[in-house]
Amino acid sequence: MSTPRLRLINLCSALVGPFTLDLARGECLAITGPSGAGKSLFLRMIADLDPNQGEVFLDGAERRSMPATAWRRRVVYSAAEPGWWHDNVADHFSGEALQFAGDIAPKLALAPGLLHAPVVQLSTGERQRMALIRTLALASPALLLDEPTGALDQESTVRVEALLRERLADGVAIAMVTHSPAQAERLGSRHMRMEARQLVPA
Repeated sequence: MSTPRLRLINLCSALVGPFTLDLARGECLAITGPSGAGKSLFLRMIADLDPNQGEVFLDGAERRSMPATAWRRRVVYSAAEPGWWHDNVADHFSGEALQFAGDIAPKLALAPGLLHAPVVQLSTGERQRMALIRTLALASPALLLDEPTGALDQESTVRVEALLRERLADGVAIAMVTHSPAQAERLGSRHMRMEARQLVPA
């Protein structure tokens, strides 16, 4: 059997878990459940952004074998409310990433000029799509997406889902939190719910 793209063994914290599961290349794990159940915390634990115990592997390499910054670029977490630390959008991209953003923006119905606009001029939906581009520019083999279409209309959601399917076809593994059971069925190779601090089949 091939090595899982992402493997969790007894991942837990004082609040949720333990979680043991494998995620294959090109597989999307869609996670639903009530607000406050621990869905976002689960993703953040995988990214090593919140305190946790257990083992996490990417393509057979243990998380503890690499610096945290390197791990977070390869197993990248995208928050439901993404942060912006520069005034202008373009300053969040560097080198080839800016070219990548310009190429992919039209796929998400974003005007290329928005890349050079102040962040405050972007709508909530535009910021969410631009933040997804920022995440995809890292070319990470595993993506942890927290409500990636939560602020989007139906047309923009369709565009985002099409882009994510392209990444899945390329072998990227995705764990995604969504409040839409329909989206979970559309994108998820597996659909699970967070209940009583555990993931259970939906």
